[in-house]
Amino acid sequence: MLWSRVAVYLCYMYVPIVYEDDYCIIVNKPSNLLVHHSYYARNIEEDSLVEVLKQQGFESPIPVHRLDRKTSGLLLLAKSTEWVAIFQKLFEEQQIQKRYLALLRGHVTINGVIDSPVKNDRGNYKEALTEFRCLEHFERPFDIPPYPSQRYSLVEFTPKTGRMHQLRIHANKIAHPIINDPKYGNRHHNHYFQEVLGVEELFLHAAKLEFVHPMTSQLVNVEAELPAFWSVFLNQ
Repeated sequence: MLWSRVAVYLCYMYVPIVYEDDYCIIVNKPSNLLVHHSYYARNIEEDSLVEVLKQQGFESPIPVHRLDRKTSGLLLLAKSTEWVAIFQKLFEEQQIQKRYLALLRGHVTINGVIDSPVKNDRGNYKEALTEFRCLEHFERPFDIPPYPSQRYSLVEFTPKTGRMHQLRIHANKIAHPIINDPKYGNRHHNHYFQEVLGVEELFLHAAKLEFVHPMTSQLVNVEAELPAFWSVFLNQ
């Protein structure tokens, strides 16, 4: 099995595996990789994360939760359908701690809570709660009218609910949108990052995942490094 996986790695995209046991795997999903094909992604023809993992030798990886295509970072997948509901229950009962890192426009307050409903894919508003903590403020000499320099914040998000686009919507709700968010972001800053800095990826990363394993009772605590494109901004 090991040698077959090595051979496959040479032919296809490689998705890093940061944790694996008999029941699940946790991967570090690259930005702009679709988790799986669905009605909403019917026009996307490239391989999904699930298909790439099958190419890497995993027989039937099943996502337990979701990440947007543009969001990078940690994603938990069950190895068999019989364990999916068990892992999903952890999310439903908020027994899994998820933490995200995001680069936001402007200087954000030190910490806070965003309690604002989010519309689901059926058009109904659902309760949504996000805690945030500002890790660092930045100032950059980016000439984006009407100002010759710009302010940004590195923020850690801890979502307490799991609504679609929750963090992206909540960041926009507090007037500090995530950089390179095409739907909820600021187009002037997005254009600067894409056209001047050459970075098109969304600055939102699922960085930490922690839970007590439902089958082994062991604590699972994993982290994923920031994607390389973040260095274009951080090293300015």
